[in-house]
Amino acid sequence: VQLQASGGGLVQAGGSLRLSCAASGRTFSSYEMGWFRQAPGKEREFVAGIRWSDGTTYYADSVKGRFTISRDNAKNTMYLQMNSLKPEDTAVYYCAGKPIGNSRYTYWGQGTLVTVSS
Repeated sequence: VQLQASGGGLVQAGGSLRLSCAASGRTFSSYEMGWFRQAPGKEREFVAGIRWSDGTTYYADSVKGRFTISRDNAKNTMYLQMNSLKPEDTAVYYCAGKPIGNSRYTYWGQGTLVTVSS
């Protein structure tokens, strides 16, 4: 399984970015996919997750109402639409995947840096 994240960049506070995660190597119908982030000096944290089969979504409280996770089955790609960005959203964002039922994410992509200026 390979996960390729992209779409990071520099944006002003209040702006928007869309991250993409292209997945390959298997079908993901029995997988849960997610976005995590790690800010400088902080531990990696969960941002959002989606069950590939039915599109059920999960969000961290810190991003609810601002971020939207989605997937395109035909393209095997997951997205994270980030609106109303805040400086505290600055981090390296990672996409990840795990079989449904696993407690830990098994597959990880490389990170993409999001920088939000005030």
